[in-house]
Amino acid sequence: MKQIVKPIKDSWVLKSVQNTLLNDFETGRRNYTIFQVGKATLLRVSDVLRLKKSDVFDEKGRVKRNAYIIDKKTKKPNTLYLKPVERDLEDYYDWLKDWQAKHPRQSVFYSEWLFPSFTHPDRHIEERRYYMIMHKVGEKLHLNYLGTHTMRKTGAYMVYDQTNHNIALVMKLLNHSSEQMTLAYLGLDQETREHILDTIHFD
Repeated sequence: MKQIVKPIKDSWVLKSVQNTLLNDFETGRRNYTIFQVGKATLLRVSDVLRLKKSDVFDEKGRVKRNAYIIDKKTKKPNTLYLKPVERDLEDYYDWLKDWQAKHPRQSVFYSEWLFPSFTHPDRHIEERRYYMIMHKVGEKLHLNYLGTHTMRKTGAYMVYDQTNHNIALVMKLLNHSSEQMTLAYLGLDQETREHILDTIHFD
C-alpha cells in the first residue's frame, strides 16, 4: 500500500518533528536544515539535496539572498528566496565547520554539496537515506504520514494558510501548471469538496 504523505498542519506536531530531526541523530543539524530549506523554498526533495554550497553561500560563507536553479523534474528555472532560512543556513555552516575540525579525516565541510553524505562526502545525501530519516521520526512520534515530501507540502500549506488561501501564489511557488494540481497536492481537493458537502442540507 502506497504511503500517503500529508502536510503538517499542527504547529505542535511541526515543532516535535523539527526537534526530533535536530536532536535524535548524530547528523541532526544537517537533517534539520534539509527540512527547513525544503519547507521554506518549496523545492522537491531531489532539488534540495542537489543544492551546492556555491548556490547558497558566497565565498565568505554568507548566505546569498537568492539561489538560481533548474528544477530536476520540470526543467524549469527556479529562483529561491533564502532569507526565511538565513539563520538556519548560518547555524548549519558553523556546525559543519565545527564538525570538520573534530573529524579532520571526513571532508564534509569541503564537499561541493550543501548536504553531503557523511560516509561519502563527494556525494550528496541520497533521497532514500533521507526517507529513512523521516520514517524514523514518524515511528518515534507515531505519525504515519511523514516522508520526503513532508517539508515541501508543509511549506506549501503554510503559505496557503497564511496568505488567506492564495492558491495562485502557492501554485507559482511549487512550479505547478494548474491550480487543480496544487489543490490535489495539498490534499485540499477532497477537503474542499467535503467542506462544501457539509453545508448542503440533504434532508
